[in-house]
Amino acid sequence: MRTIIINIDHLWGILLRTVHRLAGAEMSRVETLRNAWIEITDGLISAYGEMPFPSEQTYDEVVDAQGGSVMPCFCDSHTHIVFAGSREQEFTDKIQGMTYAEIARRGGGILNSADRLHETTEDELYRQAMQRVEEISAKGTGCVEIKSGYGLTLEDELKMLRVIRRIRDSSSLRVVSTFLGAHAVGRAYAGRQADYVDHIIRDMIPEVGRQQLADYIDVFCDEGFFTPEETSRMLEAGARYGLRPKIHAHELADSGGVDVGLKHHALSVDHLESMPDRYFEMLSGSDTMPTLLPGTSFFLNMPYAPGRKMIDHGLSIALASDYNPGSTPSGDMKFVMSLACIKLRLLPEEAFNAVTINGAYAMGLANDYGSICVGKRAHLILTHPLPSLAYLPYAYTSPFVQRVFHS
Repeated sequence: MRTIIINIDHLWGILLRTVHRLAGAEMSRVETLRNAWIEITDGLISAYGEMPFPSEQTYDEVVDAQGGSVMPCFCDSHTHIVFAGSREQEFTDKIQGMTYAEIARRGGGILNSADRLHETTEDELYRQAMQRVEEISAKGTGCVEIKSGYGLTLEDELKMLRVIRRIRDSSSLRVVSTFLGAHAVGRAYAGRQADYVDHIIRDMIPEVGRQQLADYIDVFCDEGFFTPEETSRMLEAGARYGLRPKIHAHELADSGGVDVGLKHHALSVDHLESMPDRYFEMLSGSDTMPTLLPGTSFFLNMPYAPGRKMIDHGLSIALASDYNPGSTPSGDMKFVMSLACIKLRLLPEEAFNAVTINGAYAMGLANDYGSICVGKRAHLILTHPLPSLAYLPYAYTSPFVQRVFHS
């Protein structure tokens, strides 16, 4: 199957195949080709160049961009989109002044979602999740990481991971799966956190590994959740089954999560809203991608992660949606770009790189996704005509997708 897209105003995000992430000043540059065409052969980018296109070739489909632009699909490296129902009552509680911690203490939050998930059949859970997958796909996401963590029992965590596998097998998106049994302490272990950690290590991780249901392991290492010592034990157990860490860290407090993540060679450390500046040097030169989730700060009215400082210090950053029912019920990556520019003070080009190539890196997918490069998968967004790249985050609610290509 050969497809060509012609009359492209801007071809954004061209990188060499050897570039897997961008850092510091590199993030402010987006290589662009004007008046371009791009060719797709059997799902791969096979060529691109300036117009006129090679009309002597035979194509199964010729797509006229009509002055629209082409860019890599968004790579959303942190989501929780397998969940049951919704939590708009907690939204109202927050408006009336209750904090995230207060809602959790009275049985809301993650435990609320765990209760609903337990009562929902696997087929219904899959149906609801696929609606969200189709939603984010239509808005330009091409790669997505999906976490478990609303099960909190062996049976329900496995149910979630099976649903994620079904999504991977049936969706056109590239899906990676993360086991997050340590999202909170399950109700059956209330007041016995140490026993729950032992249960995860002794029962959950071995079964997840045996069934090969996850690519990564995650732990909510933060104040009021799991300690660095508990996190380290669970990550060590996961490593025995080939599960590399992608961990929640420093969302609510200076939790020590980055220290643990670096010690265990985490692919990413995510959230970082409460991360002190002293960690910048520790992250510099590491293989770990700091991943920022500005949608969480927006929805919970929390401080934002220090994205501007991190880039100025020479770090890489990725941006992700954190799509979940309690703290970020949105997977709109264009809006994530806008928040990054408005609240984190990123340049549009920096935000673009953070949601494409750096997001792909934070899922271990940068060799095949996240940029325009011959040989990479043709996960592409064809936009409506736009005056510039900066228009994407500037016009923060305007529809921009003309068509999405998923190979």
